[in-house]
Amino acid sequence: QVQLVESGGGLVQAGGSLRLSCVASGRTFSSYTIAWFRQAPGKEREFVSVVWSVGPKNYADSVKGRFTISRDNAKNTVYLLMNSLIPEDTAVYFCAAIFGSVWSTQASGYSYWGQGTQVTVSS
Repeated sequence: QVQLVESGGGLVQAGGSLRLSCVASGRTFSSYTIAWFRQAPGKEREFVSVVWSVGPKNYADSVKGRFTISRDNAKNTVYLLMNSLIPEDTAVYFCAAIFGSVWSTQASGYSYWGQGTQVTVSS
C-alpha cells in the first residue's frame, strides 16, 4: 500500500508557474505508475499527466507543452511543473498511484489517491 501527499498549490496570476509535489510512502515507490488528475467545481475529475517508473510520460492535450511531469524515485516524489497557467487550470489537483506500468488516463484505473492541493489561477 502507498500513501500520497500533495503540496505546492496556491494562487497565481495567469501566465505564472507552480510546481506541485506528490510524496509517497512505501519502499516500492519505483514500481508504481503515478498520475496527476484535477477536478474543478461542478466538473468531472480529469486526467492531466502520467509517468511510469522509468521513461514514458503522457499529457492531456489541454496541458501539453505547458506542464512537465517528472519523478525522483530516490525521494519517492513526483513533480508537476505547470507553466503558462490559465484560469481554466483552476482546480484541485490530485496525484494517484497504481502498482506496475499502467497506461491509464481514467481515474478508475488508480488504486491510491492523495487528498489534493488547490490551484487557483486569476485572470
